[in-house]
Amino acid sequence: MSYDELRAADGALYWLETRPEAGGVATATSWRPGEGTREVSPEGFHITSGVHAYGGGSFAVAAGTWCCVGGGGLYRSRRHGDELELVSQGSVGDLTIGDGELLAVRETEQGDELIAVSLTGAPQMRALAASRAFLGSPRPGPGLLAWCAWSERDMPWDGCEVWVASYSSGVRIGSPVKVAGGGYESAVEPRWGPDGALYFVSDRSGWWNLFRWDGHKVDAVAPIAAECAAEPWELGYASYDFLDDGRIVVAVQQGPRHHLVVIDPDGTVRPVDLRYTSIKPYLAVQGMTVALIGSSPTAAPHVALVHLADDHPRVEVLARSDAELSGAQVSTPTEIRVQVNGGREVLALVYPPTGSAADWRAPVIVRAHPGPTASCLLRLDWQAQFFTSRGFAVVDVDYLGSTGYGRRFRESLYGRWGLDDVDDCSAVAQHLLATGHAMLGQIFIRGASAGGYTALHGVAQDGPFAAATAVSAIVDPDRWAETVPRFQRAHAMRLRGGASRVRAAAVQQPVLFIHGTADDVAAVDDVRDLANDLAARGAPHEVLLLPNVGHYVATSAQAGTALNAELAHYRAALCSPTEPSHSPDAGPTP
Repeated sequence: MSYDELRAADGALYWLETRPEAGGVATATSWRPGEGTREVSPEGFHITSGVHAYGGGSFAVAAGTWCCVGGGGLYRSRRHGDELELVSQGSVGDLTIGDGELLAVRETEQGDELIAVSLTGAPQMRALAASRAFLGSPRPGPGLLAWCAWSERDMPWDGCEVWVASYSSGVRIGSPVKVAGGGYESAVEPRWGPDGALYFVSDRSGWWNLFRWDGHKVDAVAPIAAECAAEPWELGYASYDFLDDGRIVVAVQQGPRHHLVVIDPDGTVRPVDLRYTSIKPYLAVQGMTVALIGSSPTAAPHVALVHLADDHPRVEVLARSDAELSGAQVSTPTEIRVQVNGGREVLALVYPPTGSAADWRAPVIVRAHPGPTASCLLRLDWQAQFFTSRGFAVVDVDYLGSTGYGRRFRESLYGRWGLDDVDDCSAVAQHLLATGHAMLGQIFIRGASAGGYTALHGVAQDGPFAAATAVSAIVDPDRWAETVPRFQRAHAMRLRGGASRVRAAAVQQPVLFIHGTADDVAAVDDVRDLANDLAARGAPHEVLLLPNVGHYVATSAQAGTALNAELAHYRAALCSPTEPSHSPDAGPTP
């Protein structure tokens, strides 16, 4: 069970639930004090947005009117449970309620539009703004509308602007004014505060921090050496919200760890003591409570209500996906920091084999997360538990380019992809060899998507890895830049230029490719071509193609098949080890 897109509306909380037993269909659930939870979306209707390839902001509620995205279009109903009425076909997302109308982002072949749709009567739609590039976050305020815009040359975490214009229902917006952002500043998540000022998150200081615009000038709300927003892969994020007493509650990320803070009106930052170490970027305030989606290394995601009326926060769990587990039942990670060439430091989370002692020694799977810009998160990871319960250690590496370490770290992988990320993973593996936890010939590397490219290059050079697993992998950065969805094209263009495409002649260790045939982000033909070249060389490899599976194998119905294939791949390598290259400074060889 997973939870997403938590929001408050009409005195209730709403969120999306994705249940594996229901075939991965995302349905909407509401919770109201005294009533508990109930499903509110039409039975069998899959709520999902394809805007900008990654979606987000796929429903909105106002005065009983239910608006949502799914089935290739935007739908509206007069009451929960009523038959849905098609308003517009195409890619729509970031739904929010404006001045008596629905506001949203619509993606077309010509670019993006901010649209407004009537909530009553026959559905009428009008365009408020248009761009050949990208728009997001339409947020209505007192007679005003704020939104985000970024160019086709940028990702929103590279350069993103916040704009404001006069706005009221049924009329054109006024002349826009730029408030913040640009080519070297990412300004995201605008929203109007109860004081009438516009708040947003900007990384102008090197960290995504909260700022306030009073109509004349911009001021920092509370400088923090941490990220106060998530990397904006999806629309509709809400990393902060306003309590009734004038304080602001914010989800903050430092490295792999999230925590909740409350900012006083004078700018004092006060941490909230919670058990959750991972918090999704969906905060929803009701009065003096904030709802969040949180998890920890021993607890699967909860939808929880945190009462903040006094100095001792009280947590009320509204929904949970699984019972909590004790540390004896799961492998809980520890953080390590490893020095890399050039004086850099890389952080990794180490999951030892389940039930092992502090001096454990085991086969190790080094995982490159699916970034760049993603990060290792300190939460219950069932894939890691699958392997640690079978005698493996799993190590997640926050390689260069990860979020949680500031803008400079995040953008330093541009032009170095396939080089520094591989070096970081190798350095962590060498550290485990040197400390005696790992054994030469029993260290593997795996990655998905961009991490799959990292994993492939990990076995295409001298290093500690005895085999690799590449899931939904990118193989050729230049080809990927041509085939990747429009939203991500700037990312592909900025990343490439380090290592070239993965060449069969360079691959030195066995590889398992796992790829969905319906992947529209990383072309399956590239994997087929590389596998054919490996076959021509007689190089050991396996290919598992998953019919009708897209880019996200881990959340597909074939996830179990993929995990079992990966496990068999490592066990085969252990039974018939291929000696990896070993640099002299790699530490002792057991």
